[in-house]
This record gives sequence, C-alpha cells and structure tokens, in this order.
Amino acid sequence: MAPPPSFNCELNTVCVMDASSYLGSLLVRRLLHRGYTVHAAIQTHAVGGEEALAPLNVVLEWENNEKVKVFELDLFDYHSIVDALKGCCGLFYSFEPPLDHSTYDEYMGEVEVRAAHNVVEACAQTDSIDKVVFTSSATAIIWNSTHADKRSSDLDERHWSDINFCRNFKLWHALSKTVAEKSAWALAMDRGVNMVSVNAGLVLSPDLTITNPYLKGAAEMYEDGVFVTVDLDFLVDAHVSVYEDVSTYGRYLCFNHTINHTAEAAKLAQTLNPSSSHLPRCEDETRIIEQRISNKKLNKVMVDFDRGSHVQVD
Repeated sequence: MAPPPSFNCELNTVCVMDASSYLGSLLVRRLLHRGYTVHAAIQTHAVGGEEALAPLNVVLEWENNEKVKVFELDLFDYHSIVDALKGCCGLFYSFEPPLDHSTYDEYMGEVEVRAAHNVVEACAQTDSIDKVVFTSSATAIIWNSTHADKRSSDLDERHWSDINFCRNFKLWHALSKTVAEKSAWALAMDRGVNMVSVNAGLVLSPDLTITNPYLKGAAEMYEDGVFVTVDLDFLVDAHVSVYEDVSTYGRYLCFNHTINHTAEAAKLAQTLNPSSSHLPRCEDETRIIEQRISNKKLNKVMVDFDRGSHVQVD
C-alpha cells in the first residue's frame, strides 16, 4: 500500500457518512469543535424518521449550523454519494443497515459490500479526497477456526476472520464486516485511495441491546479472551486521531475495555437486558480470563493525539 499523502487540505472540510447514527452524530460534533466544516450525509431512509435523526438534531442545536451541510444519502445511489463528497478532503464512513434490511442475516454481506464499493469508488473519483476512515468491526478479526488453539499469540490488526467459519456458524455480523472490509481494501488499493480502517469492539452506545448482532458468539468471545468493548467517546477520538495523523496506515483495532472477569460479564448482561430482575449467577467470581487481543497499534497513535490539539468536549 502506498504511504499516505501529507495532511494538507486547505478546504478543511470532511464528510461524515452516516451522520444520523450515534457514532456519526458525535463525530460531527467533535469535528466541529476541532474547526472542521462538515458534510453530514444521512441515508434517505432516515430523513423522515424523527427517532433516527434525534442524535443529529442534538448536534445541530449545539453547533454553528453554518459549518454543517446536511446531505440526503442513498448508499446504493452512486451519485448521491459523490454529491456529499464534493469539496471534502476526507471521509468518515460507517455502514448503517437500510430499514428494509435491518437484520443481519446471510444476505447482509452482499448489501454491505455494495455500499462499501460505491463509497470507495466515489472517493476514487473525487479529486479533493485525501483520506478515508472506514469503520469496521473487531468481528472482522477474531473469528476463525485456529485462533483458539494459538494461546501464545494475541490477535491484532494482522488477523482476519475466516469467511467460511463465519458462514458455517452463522456469524452474520462477522461475515458481513469481513467481506465488506476486504472488498473496500481491495478497491482502495486498486484505485489508489488512501484509506485506514477502525475495527471497533462492541460499541457501548445508548441504543445497545441484547439483540445487537455483534453479540452472536459472545460466550465464545469471552472464553477466548477477545470480548472487547469501546466507549463512544474513545471510538470518536480514535477516528479523528487516525485521520489527522499523517503516518497512519492499514487497520486499527479499537477498544478500551476487555470483558474478562465474571463480574464484568454479569454486569454487561444486566446492562443489555435491564428488564431482568437479577444478575446472572457467577460460579467463580474471582475467575479472570487471559486477554488475547491487542490494540497496541492504535494506542501509539492515541498517545500522540492526546498530547496534541485534542479539544475536550463537555
């Protein structure tokens, strides 16, 4: 992969896609605080829905609206993507399933690949785009048939989930994220798009519930020492840091907590299912699972980022 170009964009304008999600709306807010002008691209299926737009409405109430331009987006309409990217020097992209296909199943991978392909191709055709931050998932790293036997080495960005393994065990979220990210990387390298990916752990967002598709296989993730979570604020900072650091490249595994203690697992279970009247019983509350996953690569970037121009948001 070619080294990233110098971070020198006079436009100081970036696009956040999809800006209606919790991650996207908080990214808009953080970028505005750092002086960017933001193109907030929102999927057309969400424009009519008050609930879907709630996070972005909060952003627009708090920030100077003149620095935010809202675009209606259809990830399967190449031209709507190009319109949102015009004049931008960077893109923060995260996939949000369309309302007519919101459940992760064996077909979601095809949907997500199509969307990723359109986005990366649009970036390749937009001369002003210098860098793309592609949001992926830790589930595109942790699932394969051999890693559980390799106790001597930690999983990191160099690892990929095995597509056949995911399909055989119906790990549809992992399958979708893996094939979409691989497709995006293949096209980015072919088109010369400067891209980095952020492979997030389970995102602890306000809308997190027990039905989140990331949680399929949670017990196995826990036992293997690879059940990781990430706070929204940390995830947003990670996105901005890998964008602004000119030396970043490739993939970045992103998490700031590992669920490896029985009490922590029980607490998370209670958070995911608050209607439950009691915490799950733990046979051995002192048991600690050895962590077998590493985010050292991202931590090195984040240290420099925190010492730099990071603006704290109340």
